[in-house]
This record gives sequence, C-alpha cells and structure tokens, in this order.
Amino acid sequence: MKTILSLLTILLTIAFLALFTLGCGGYMSGSSSGMMAAGTPRIADPLVPNTSTAGGAGFVLTVNGDGFVNQSVIYWDSAAHTTQFMTSGQLTTAITAAAEVAHAGMVSVYVRNPGGSGIYSNQTAPTSNTVTFMVQ
Repeated sequence: MKTILSLLTILLTIAFLALFTLGCGGYMSGSSSGMMAAGTPRIADPLVPNTSTAGGAGFVLTVNGDGFVNQSVIYWDSAAHTTQFMTSGQLTTAITAAAEVAHAGMVSVYVRNPGGSGIYSNQTAPTSNTVTFMVQ
C-alpha cells in the first residue's frame, strides 16, 4: 500500500511539473510561436481637428481614445496612414492637403490594431468604431 501511494505521488508530481513547464496550451513558456491579437481600440469623438477646409493646408490629425498599441494604424477614407503612437490613448498622423482634403465631403476615420501572428494567426485585426471627419 505504501509503495502504491509513493508511486502515485511521483506520478502526480511529474504531471504537475509537465503542466507547469508546458502550460495549459501545450507550448513551452517563453517560446516565440506567435503573438495574440491586440484588443479592440476605441476612438473618442471628436478628432482633433474634426474639420478642415477643402483645398486647405495639410495638418496633423490627433485621434484620442483607448486600447491603442504601438502597431496601431489610423485609416483615413479606408487608406492606411503612417501612424505615430503617442500613448495607449492617443495616435497621430499627417494628413496631406493635395489629395486628402482637396474636395468637400465626409471622411471616415478608424483605427486598426494588429492581428495575431504565428499560432494566433487566426485572430483578426480588431478595428475601432468609425468617426467622421468633415472637409468643408
């Protein structure tokens, strides 16, 4: 009986150590097998600035909100823009006058965080709510 209890204790210890080493997902901790997708960003309205004049000068657009990460991208009228990460609550991008504010109308602005990579590649890139920028 004592031998069976000792054997059972050893087996449970081995199982615990294997679970601790491999984790619940079965991958060794610290492995570079991928990154999970970032959380969903949110834009707090209004944008800064939130209007411009058609044919006017270019400007720096500031997007305030939350859930932004270093690889977040601002989309202006469905086109990805080079984005500067300021904080998890603020991003900026340059809007050029020539093409982007040449004509009056409404422009949709949203932010996309990175999706998953490696073993997490099935996790899509989360997208924020859409906010409207007015070119007058």
